[in-house]
Amino acid sequence: MKTAISIPDKLFRAADRYAKAHGVSRSSLYAEAVAKFLEQHPTELITKQLNEVYSSEPAKLNDTISNLQFGSIEKEEA
Repeated sequence: MKTAISIPDKLFRAADRYAKAHGVSRSSLYAEAVAKFLEQHPTELITKQLNEVYSSEPAKLNDTISNLQFGSIEKEEA
């Protein structure tokens, strides 16, 4: 799939140099970078899914425990 993105010139030049030095296309470099980013940040997707479940289903946890749990999520995201 073709797409257009905007990135700072300095980052573009660095990525271009890296791709040339390692014999890969910019497209494959960017695709690999995005794939690695998504591998390293799966908890954000899990948190979103859990938030969706808990927003429609009653929590079966004690209110104090539930409040602590959601409070820790907010601290992690900050």
